[in-house]
Formats: sequence, C-alpha cells, structure tokens
Amino acid sequence: MRLLLAALLGLAGAIAAWKAAAPNFRQPTFLRRNYRDVDVPVGAGVLLAVAAIAAEALLSLADTLQRHPSVDRPARLMTLLVVVAFALLGLIDDLGAHGDDRGFAGHLRALAKGRLTTGGIKLLGGGLVAVVAAASAGQPGLGRVLVGAAVIALAANLGNLFDRAPGRTIKVGLVAAIPLLALASVTDRHALSGVAVIVGAAVGLLGFDLGEQLMLGDAGSNVIGAALGLGFVLTTGFVAWVIAAIVLALLNAASERVSFSRVIDRVAPLRALDRLGRRRS
Repeated sequence: MRLLLAALLGLAGAIAAWKAAAPNFRQPTFLRRNYRDVDVPVGAGVLLAVAAIAAEALLSLADTLQRHPSVDRPARLMTLLVVVAFALLGLIDDLGAHGDDRGFAGHLRALAKGRLTTGGIKLLGGGLVAVVAAASAGQPGLGRVLVGAAVIALAANLGNLFDRAPGRTIKVGLVAAIPLLALASVTDRHALSGVAVIVGAAVGLLGFDLGEQLMLGDAGSNVIGAALGLGFVLTTGFVAWVIAAIVLALLNAASERVSFSRVIDRVAPLRALDRLGRRRS
C-alpha cells in the first residue's frame, strides 16, 4: 500500500507539474527537433524531480503525524538526492550540449584534450553522486561502494541511451520497475518508496511523451535509470550488484557500436511495444 501511495503521489505531481509548466517549456530555449523533425520541448524530465520533491514534502508531513519515525524516510531522502542531482546535471547537458562530442567516448576524448563538455560534467557529477548514494546504502567497504556506484551510474547512462524515441525510456523503465517493486514488496518494501514516486511520475508523463508534447531529455532519462539502479542496490546484495554492473557495462559499451533502435525494430515483440501509443509518421 505504501508503494502504491508513493506512485500515485508521483503520478499526480508529474501531471500537475507539466500542466502548469508547459508554456515555459515551449519557449525557444527548450525547443529541439525530434526524430520526425518536429520541434518538441526538451528537458521536461526535470519535472520528475519536481514531482519527487512535492511527494517527499507530503510524505514528510504525514510522517510528523506518526508516533514512531518512518522506516522508509532515509531511503526516500537518498533517492531524492539522486533524482534531483541527476535531473539538474541532465538539464545542463540538454540545454548546453553542442558540437560532436557525443557519447561516453566523445566526452572522454574531449577531456583528454583539456575540454570538459556538458556531457562530461554530467558523467563526472553523476558518478560522484552515485558514490555518495552507494556509500549510504549500508554495506561497508570500498569495493562494495564502488560496485554499487557503478550500478547506479551505469543504469543512469543506459536510461539515456534508450531515449531515442517517444516513450521508449519510460517503457523500458516500467519493464524494469515491475519485477523490482514486486520483489521489494516481499523482501524490503520500505526501501523503494522514493523509487515508486519516480515510477509513478514517469507514468504521468508517458502520454505527453508519446504525444510528442515533451521530451524527457537527459534530465528525465538519467533520473529514471539512476532511480532504478539505486533501487536495485537498496534491495539486493553484493553478488547481484556485481552481476548487474557487468551487464550494464556491457550494454553501455555495446551502444557505442550497436544501435538499440535497429535491434528493437528487428524484433517484432520489442517493435510492437516500442511503437505502442506513438504517433504515426
């Protein structure tokens, strides 16, 4: 029930935030051409962080009415830190990116030449935030912290890699979130209230994303990936972290040579899910 309430708060907050803020995102500063050459506001995924802040404020007020401290508040606050940080770092990249320094390799090449791109700022900042979150997850040891941080950071970047078509990152996030939330409801349901807020908020923006009224951008896709990565770290053990870090690293590396869009288009079930609800060209 707690996870459902958190998800509903996120959903309502994201819808309300977009309805209120939509005119601001239609200003030239935010407009970018999408894959169909349509001008769509980018960076609207920052509203996931807005929804998370609003939901946390309400949950915190509710906590004050209880006689005992809320058991899920530390995990909620940790999730909020990760969400707000990745949203702001992503928004910087959404609005400030220019040139050909794209992708992980491109940012590293620029850094080798003494230039720190907006994407480089996001990668470095996101990695440091992931370290802070992993260190707060409760499993001591340098190796555990670094592996946990890798899961969070790599999941964040993978979320961004799927953001190549309307609704895709949110759909992939939902597919990943369902087993994660189901497992947590059995093992440690208190750890994922903050993640549930983001899942609900993402659902709230899905219709607008599919309708090409907004683009999540890095400000949203990184948030979804990072929140799910953190949720995995909070509800599983070190061996699972290692496996997840390896899988995520391989997927991130593969994206430098393989187009996820082409793979999706070639597999009928994936193609059908990917195009579900999307506008036809």
